[in-house]
Amino acid sequence: MLDEQAKKTILRKIPHGLYICGVKDGEEVNGFTASWVMQSSFTPPLVVNCVKQDSKSHAMIKASGVFALSFLEAGQKDLAQKFFKQQRRVGNKFEDVEFYPGAETACPIISDSLGYIECKVVGAVEHGDHTVYVGEVLAAGVHREGNPLLLESTGWNYGG
Repeated sequence: MLDEQAKKTILRKIPHGLYICGVKDGEEVNGFTASWVMQSSFTPPLVVNCVKQDSKSHAMIKASGVFALSFLEAGQKDLAQKFFKQQRRVGNKFEDVEFYPGAETACPIISDSLGYIECKVVGAVEHGDHTVYVGEVLAAGVHREGNPLLLESTGWNYGG
C-alpha cells in the first residue's frame, strides 16, 4: 500500500530549477513557470518539459510544436511567482515583463534571465495529468552569468 505522506515527502526532494516557459500559437503568446524540466540527450540536444494538460499553455505547445525556456536567476522568485498564475485570471502575463521573440520559434524569451533555449517538440508522452514534451534544442543564448533559481530556495512545493 502506498504511503501518501512518504511519497510526497520523498518526491519533493527531487531538485528542480525554475524556468519561464514561453509559448506561442499564431500571434498569441503566454508563459508559465516550469519546474519539471531536464536535459535528456546530448546528440541531438534534447530536453523534457512536463506541462499540465488542462492549461492554456499545454494547448498552445500542442498546436504550435514549439516552446522556449528562460532560465531564472536566484533572487527572481517574484518573477517566477507572476507566471504561476493562470492566464484567464490575470490576462497578459508579459504586460510588464521585458521579452523578445526567439529567432527560431518566435516564443517569448525573458530579457532579464540568465539565458534561454528554444525548442521544437519532437515527442510527447501523455500519461497522468502532465504531458512530457520532448524538445530538440534549436537555439540557445546566455544573457549573463549567475546561479539558477531553485524550487527548494523559494519555500514552495510543486509535486509529490
